[in-house]
Amino acid sequence: MLLRFPDGAEKTFTEGITPLDVAKSISSSLAKKVVGAYLDDDLYDLNRTIHRDGAIRLVTESDEKAFEILNHSSAHLLAQAVKTLYPNAQFGVGPAIEEGFYYDIALETSLREEDLAHIEKQMARHAKENHPMVRKEVSRKEALEIFKDDFYKTTLIEAIPDGDAITLYQQGDFLDLCRGGHVGFTSKIKHFKLLSLAGAYFRGDSDGPMMQRIYGTSWFSKEALDAHLALLEERKERDHRKLGKQLKIFMLNSEVGQGLATWLPNGYAVRKVLEDYVYEEERKAGYLHVSTPVLGSKHLYETSGHWDHYQANMFPPMERDGETFVLRPMSCPHHMKIFQSELRSYRDLPLRYAEIVTQHRYEASGALTGLERVRAMTLTDAHIFVRPDQIKAEVISAYELIDKAIADLGLEIAYLEFATRDDSKEKFHADETLWNEAEAVLEDVLVEAKIPYKKVPGEAAFYGPKIDFQVKTVLGHMITMSTIQLDFLLPERFDLTYINADGEKVRPVVIHRGYISTFERLMSILLEQTKGAFPVWLAPTQVILLPVSLDAHMDYTKTLYKSLMEAGYRVKIDEREEKLGYKIRDAQTQKIPYQLVIGDQEVADHSVTARQYGSSEQHTVSVEEFYDQLAQAVAKKSR
Repeated sequence: MLLRFPDGAEKTFTEGITPLDVAKSISSSLAKKVVGAYLDDDLYDLNRTIHRDGAIRLVTESDEKAFEILNHSSAHLLAQAVKTLYPNAQFGVGPAIEEGFYYDIALETSLREEDLAHIEKQMARHAKENHPMVRKEVSRKEALEIFKDDFYKTTLIEAIPDGDAITLYQQGDFLDLCRGGHVGFTSKIKHFKLLSLAGAYFRGDSDGPMMQRIYGTSWFSKEALDAHLALLEERKERDHRKLGKQLKIFMLNSEVGQGLATWLPNGYAVRKVLEDYVYEEERKAGYLHVSTPVLGSKHLYETSGHWDHYQANMFPPMERDGETFVLRPMSCPHHMKIFQSELRSYRDLPLRYAEIVTQHRYEASGALTGLERVRAMTLTDAHIFVRPDQIKAEVISAYELIDKAIADLGLEIAYLEFATRDDSKEKFHADETLWNEAEAVLEDVLVEAKIPYKKVPGEAAFYGPKIDFQVKTVLGHMITMSTIQLDFLLPERFDLTYINADGEKVRPVVIHRGYISTFERLMSILLEQTKGAFPVWLAPTQVILLPVSLDAHMDYTKTLYKSLMEAGYRVKIDEREEKLGYKIRDAQTQKIPYQLVIGDQEVADHSVTARQYGSSEQHTVSVEEFYDQLAQAVAKKSR
C-alpha cells in the first residue's frame, strides 16, 4: 500500500496500518503528538485502519484541526462518564465548538453545578483506562435496532440522508452514534474541565424536548488549560453586561421589549461623544448628513429587493389607510430616493450621504446578547454615489476614514475580508454581468492599493461584494467593525441616473459604507476593551471634584465646576457628607479618569490635587496646568 506525504515523499506500508503506525515509522516523538490523519480528504482516527493508497497528512497537536478532534473526543468521554453515573441517560448531539465541546443529555434528574466535579472525576477514570475509540460502520437497519429504545438517537439516524455511511463509536461499554474523528484512545484526553450547565432544545427545535447541556473544554497541556481558564475569568470581569450595569451605561428591560436597549445618562454621554466624533470626521471628509424616517413603505423595500432577500429579518408589516409600512431594517432605499429627488450631473459626483440611523431587525430571542445583538440598533451609515472612474479613490478614502476611527478607538484591524457570492443563487441577485463587474472592480482596488485581505465566498450582500473590517478584541473575539460594499444593483432597481459629459443619462455606482459598527455593539466592545475605564475623551464623567469640607471649600469647588463645564468637560461634584477616603474609593469604583481633591491649600493657592484612575499617587498643580493636561489627554484621545 503506497502512501504519499505532503513533502512529496512516498512510502510503502503493509495493508491495515493506522495513522499511529505511520507516525511511529517516522519517529517516536511524532507518535506522541499525532492525533489523527487525513487520507486524501477523509479524516482518520488515530487507530483507524488504512486499506488503500492515497495522500496522507498527519494531524499533530499543533495542527488547527487537532483542537477540534480532541474536544470532539472529550465530548464522548463526557457522555461515557455520564452513562456510567446515570445509566438511564440518553444523548442528543455532542460536537466540538470553538473553545471546547458540549453534550446534550436527557436525564430524569436535574444536574447541578456541583455534579460537574463528580462527572469530571469519572471522565478521568475512563481516560486512565485507555479505552480504544473504535469506529464501526453499520447499516441504517442495524443502527435503528441498536438504538431502538433511544428516541434521540433514532431521530438522528432517521435524519441521515440515504446513501450516507452510518458510523458508531465504541469505547469500553459505551456505544455512540458519531461521524468521527477521534483521538483513538481515551488516554490521549488528559487536561479538561467541565464549565457550565444550560438548557437546550433537542436539535434546536423549540417544539421539541428540552435537554440538559454540559459545556466543557479540553487542551493538550495543563498550561494551555490553565491559560484558558484564566481567560474565562478575565472575560467575566470584562463582561459588558456586568460592567454596563455596574457603571450605569445601559439597561435591558423585558417590559420595554427584548433586545431593545435603553441608554442611561452615563451611556448616552459616551454615545454622544461618539456621534459628535463621527459627524465631524465625516464632515471633514465631504459627507452630507441627512435624516430619514424610521418607517418605510413595503413598496420601497420591494423595489430595493430587501423584501425578497431580507424579509425574515424584518419586523411584520403594519397596515394603515390602505398603505403597508415596515420598520426600517436599513437606510439604503431611503438614500436612493434622496439621490433620485433631483437631476444630477457628473460634476455633482461623488455625492456622499451619511446618517446616524436607527434600524430595526428581528433577531430570535435566543440570539439576543446584551448590546452585542439587539433588535434596535443605531449605526453610522453612508452611501456614496460615484462615477465608475471614481470607485477606486472613494473606496480608498472610505478605507482610510475607517482605519483612522478604529485606531482612535484604541482598536486594531486584524484583517479584511473580501466577501463574494457563491453558488447559492437564491441568496444573491441573478445578474451575472453585474456581479462579475462588481467583484472584479473591488478586488482590483484592494490589489492596486496593496491592502491585504482574505477572500470569503458566499458572504457578500445580496446586491454586491463587500470588504469587512475584522477587529480582534483584547479577549480574542473577532468582530466585524466596519464595511465597504460595492453595489451596481440598487441604482438599476431605483432607475438612478446622472447626466454625463456627453449629455447622456447613465447609472451611478453606489458604495455602501458602515463606519464604526452600531453604537450598541461598539459600546459592548469598548466596555470589554477598557474594562469600563474609558479613555478621558470618552469617559461619561471626566473629572470629579472632591471637596474636603462642604462648608469651607464648596465656593471654590463650584467655581472650578462652572469653569470646567463651560470649557465643555463632563464634571461632577461629590457633595455627600462622607469622609474623603470613601469618596476617593467610590470615584475609583466608578472609574472616573480624574479625581480632584479640594482642601485649604488648594483654595489658598488656586490649585488642585489630582489623582488619576488606577493610581494611588496624587500631584498638586495649578488650575491652569491641570486644564492643559486635561485638554491634551482629550485631544490625543489618550488612553
